[in-house]
Amino acid sequence: MLEVEVRGLSRAQLEFRPGPYRWSIRECVSHLAVAEPDYWRELKDAVKTTPDMKGKKPSNSDADIMWYGIDRVVHTKTGGGHEKVDTYKDIGAAMAKFQSLRATIIEYIKTTNHDLRAHSFGNTEPIDSWQWMLEISTHAERHIQQIREIKADPEFPNR
Repeated sequence: MLEVEVRGLSRAQLEFRPGPYRWSIRECVSHLAVAEPDYWRELKDAVKTTPDMKGKKPSNSDADIMWYGIDRVVHTKTGGGHEKVDTYKDIGAAMAKFQSLRATIIEYIKTTNHDLRAHSFGNTEPIDSWQWMLEISTHAERHIQQIREIKADPEFPNR
C-alpha cells in the first residue's frame, strides 16, 4: 500500500508540507526506513530473553494495540531518534530499506518457532512480543493514512 501511495509523485508532491510542523510524504517514508529497523531489533532482543509472561496478561488487548497503530485521531510526537526524517533524501532508497525489512519481518512471522506470547515487551505498560509485532505492522498503516491526509490537502501540488 505504501508503494502505491508514493508511486509517480513529483518532487514537489513528495516535499509538500501541509503545515509548519507537519511531515512531507518523503519524510513519512524516511521515518519508516529509520524507525522500523529499531523496532525489529527490539523484537529480536525481546525474544532472546527468558520467557516471562506465564500467568501474566498484557495490559492491552490485541485489538487495542492494532487500533493505537492506525488511529489518526490522536497524534503522537515521534521520539527515540525516529524523528530524523531527513535521513533519506531519496524516496527510492527509503522505500527499498523499508520493503527489504518488511519482507524479513513477514518471513520471520511465517517461520518463527519463538513463542511471542511468552516474552514481554516494554517496561511501562507491558505487552507481549506478539503485540509488539502487531504494533510494528500497524505502524506503516498509520503513516500510509498520514500520506493520504497530505495528498488530500487543498494545497497539495497537482504535479
